[in-house]
Amino acid sequence: MEYVRQTIGSAALSGIIELPPALRNKQVEVIILPAEDIAQEQSKPPKRQLGFLKEKVPTLLDSFFDPLPEEDLQAWGL
Repeated sequence: MEYVRQTIGSAALSGIIELPPALRNKQVEVIILPAEDIAQEQSKPPKRQLGFLKEKVPTLLDSFFDPLPEEDLQAWGL
């Protein structure tokens, strides 16, 4: 497993992580280890969009929301 190990001043870390007061204004050792391989996630193909719907977006007429006629309601048993 590859890793990075370096000694730096704690001020260089102040914008990245919050250090405990005991480690401020001191030389600190930083060890960077891989947590997970994100290259596998990036290699997944993006989700596909339905291309045939791009230009043919269906629209509902205002009459779609009108109440059904009585004969249709009876046919549905309502």
